[in-house]
Amino acid sequence: MTTTAPRLGPSPVRLLLAATVFLGTLLGALLTAASPAAAHAALTGSNPKDGAVVATAPKEVTLTFSEQIAMGNDSIRVLEPSGKRADTAKIRDMSTGGKAGYGVDLLPGLPDGTYTVAWQAVSADSHPVSGAFTFSIGAPSETEVALPGDEAGGGPVGLLYDVARYAAYAGFVLLAGGAAFVLLCWQRAASVRPVQRLVAYGWVTLTASTLAMLLLRTPYTGSGKLADAFDLSGLRDVLETKTGAALVSRLLLLGAAALFIAVLFGAYARREDATEKKDLTFGLAMGGTVVAAGVAATWALSEHASTGIQPTVAMPVDVLHLLAVAGWLGGLATLLTALYRAPSIEPSAVHRFSRVAFVCVVTLTVTGLYQSWRQVGSWSALTGTSYGQLLLAKVALVVVMVGVAWVSRRWTAQLAEARQAERSVRTDVAAAETERAEAAEPAAVTVPDDSATTVTVPDDSATAAGSGGQSEGADPERAAQLARQQAAVATAAEKKARDADPVRSGLRRSVLAEAAVAVALLAVTTVLTSTEPGRTEEEAARITGSSAQGADAPAPGPAEIALPFDTGGRNGKGTVRLTLGPASPGANEMHLWLTDPAGKPMEVPEVKVSFTLVAKQIGPLPIRPERLPAGHWSAAAVQIPMPGEWQVQVTVRTSDIDQATIDKNVKIG
Repeated sequence: MTTTAPRLGPSPVRLLLAATVFLGTLLGALLTAASPAAAHAALTGSNPKDGAVVATAPKEVTLTFSEQIAMGNDSIRVLEPSGKRADTAKIRDMSTGGKAGYGVDLLPGLPDGTYTVAWQAVSADSHPVSGAFTFSIGAPSETEVALPGDEAGGGPVGLLYDVARYAAYAGFVLLAGGAAFVLLCWQRAASVRPVQRLVAYGWVTLTASTLAMLLLRTPYTGSGKLADAFDLSGLRDVLETKTGAALVSRLLLLGAAALFIAVLFGAYARREDATEKKDLTFGLAMGGTVVAAGVAATWALSEHASTGIQPTVAMPVDVLHLLAVAGWLGGLATLLTALYRAPSIEPSAVHRFSRVAFVCVVTLTVTGLYQSWRQVGSWSALTGTSYGQLLLAKVALVVVMVGVAWVSRRWTAQLAEARQAERSVRTDVAAAETERAEAAEPAAVTVPDDSATTVTVPDDSATAAGSGGQSEGADPERAAQLARQQAAVATAAEKKARDADPVRSGLRRSVLAEAAVAVALLAVTTVLTSTEPGRTEEEAARITGSSAQGADAPAPGPAEIALPFDTGGRNGKGTVRLTLGPASPGANEMHLWLTDPAGKPMEVPEVKVSFTLVAKQIGPLPIRPERLPAGHWSAAAVQIPMPGEWQVQVTVRTSDIDQATIDKNVKIG
């Protein structure tokens, strides 16, 4: 028989294109009408500000965030230039009017110098967030404190936690999707050993990964040390958090899932009565849906869906999204297992899965659009943030997967036609065998003698069977061995014939390609759950945009001003020429040259300089330049925290009692 690859008809392509245009238009409308929201917490402000120089030591350090976060006593640490702790280690919640703020009191009598503020907390969507900045008291100085280079949740512990998260999603997909495939598409698969193993592996993977996440939660959100995974006090603290409660709830639901699996592959697989099996199917479907929805809710209640705008709508939508992912990808994995490992699979089961997959794709599309609007919010975030770019990659993978699935559906149609033709051939062969058997029945032969004895002549095959039966009866062990050999030969012949079937091979290849895309899709989806949403990233960028632009702008070049002065005493007149380079935020080099009215270098006992940003009420920042020969003074590390119109004040003392202060504005940045 010659088999050709399925042709791609025009109708489904047009339908897919129409749906794509409609969904794209709807997505554009949603993104255009979106309003601000947040998911990952972001630092939106602090007092003192990053890089600020204050004249006297503040009593406290306060931080403002885009949303409420979970903090402990060590979540905010203020360190002196020597590395010594400068705060009281007691966090105060200062949130008011919907603004999340936290503060820590500073110790009295702090020396001048540069201080480091390091903070680490847990965002409302369960992900750890951290950061650090510096400010100075009196004047900037060198510091022995090194700013942390790794983000919270990184290192070996972060890697292990991420692996557990990936495994948890994969286990849920196999468990929920495999069970749904059995109940909705192919009930006979409840007694197929490879399918049983696949669903059981999903349960084991989800259970083990949940336990691992529960143990790793303490070091993941705190110290980052793997040994702290077995800290019982830390585990107790984790159980009091939203994420800890969700993980424990998942473990309890997995206990109910174990009972469900036992019934599905035990009593249900052995049930023969059609009416009883139908009732049990309904009961298992309802119970399994409740358990699967409960497990999916443990993600929705502790991650992105639980924070930001419309959480009461977002959490049920997220549950539906996860169930649709499991139904599609998990059913696909079960179908692939059946095609490669099961003796046979009915085309009707593949057709039913195709319908289930279509419903799942529609559900994914609708819920995905809502999630995209909620987490991205604008076209710029869709293309300009990591979350948006990952979302575009996910959409592309879904489109590819739908296309491959449609090819698989075409192969399924050809498989059904081949099975129908095979059944017709078997019917014809059975009819021919029946006719041959009727023609070969033993005939009665009458012997023409006086006794008129009637003799029946047996068929040769019957005689052989009789002798064979006696032989088997005489040696039952040998008969059992022959039976096993014959069964093995028959199984091998059946597998060879199945593998040689071009239609089945084509279906297996297309489903395998679909499964490969599904693995990539699941990986991208898992990465999305730990990526800062586009809304939050853009919001944080807007808040810090002005200072970031100032820091990234090219240096405008040295600023130079001339300041005439008159101290009122003898030889008290002169001019100060001040240069500041590169005249941008950060470190600058300052030089001063003092000349008398004749233009010659002028020696004076003391020169002092200060910088004040009047618009932001920052300063004055005192600078004490060093004396150099021939009326030359300089300072090599003048820290300017931000751009703006700065007022420069220069005080010149020409004697013990004669001095003058002059000022002029300089544009920085």
